[in-house]
Amino acid sequence: MDIVLYTRQGCHLCDDALSLLRRHGLRPRLIDVDSQPDLRARFDTCVPVVEIDGKVRFRGRVNEVLLRRLLPADQAASDVRLSPDGPLSPDGS
Repeated sequence: MDIVLYTRQGCHLCDDALSLLRRHGLRPRLIDVDSQPDLRARFDTCVPVVEIDGKVRFRGRVNEVLLRRLLPADQAASDVRLSPDGPLSPDGS
């Protein structure tokens, strides 16, 4: 699975998106939209942008429920889920 996170310095939503992706065991390639004029023009007002296997899937915020649906079943089942009281096992206990 090829994951790209379009981001920029000082973007708290970008930091949140990266944390969420990493929590699900994903290691996205990070691309700063301000590093290239064409990327800045394309994504300036909607970072973070998450591209999965060449298709833009999220703009602005990453929806965790939708992200889980996009993950392969074996990876989604092995994720550690968080509750207000701390981590849960994959079976919810």
